[in-house]
Amino acid sequence: MLKDGNDWQHRLPGFLLEAETLLAKSEECLCHLQLISNDKDAVDCLLSTLLKLASKADALALRAVSEFSRHIHGLLSHAPPQMDLHEEALGALKDCFTLMAWQLELIDPNTGQLSLDESEQTSLIEAFASQVGLNQPRLPSPSRSFTRHSFSLRQA
Repeated sequence: MLKDGNDWQHRLPGFLLEAETLLAKSEECLCHLQLISNDKDAVDCLLSTLLKLASKADALALRAVSEFSRHIHGLLSHAPPQMDLHEEALGALKDCFTLMAWQLELIDPNTGQLSLDESEQTSLIEAFASQVGLNQPRLPSPSRSFTRHSFSLRQA
């Protein structure tokens, strides 16, 4: 989607900084889960971070980032209770965060476009789903009632 106007361009750097902070927080949670594989607080932290990132991406109409975050959130939240996030599952989750960070760097600062082949996202989601024991990687997205579509230039 083509973005125009200075408002969006001024908001993008703040979003990118916040997204980087949220991804760093996610990495800290992953490190904690490597020590204690089923720590509920670390999983809750990941869930919260993913929702914040999705919401912030929605506010700038960055659909690819938002949907990827929501898919990962959906897998984590639908995983069996007391799931053991073993080394392979954590590795698959880390790969998802690495791709997300890479995608954030590729957002065109002038247009907001993120040209990408979604097959890598799909592959990583499927790998993570498999590692947490879910056969259906394409879970319905969580309720979007909290999603903000406040991009004011859409109405222009």
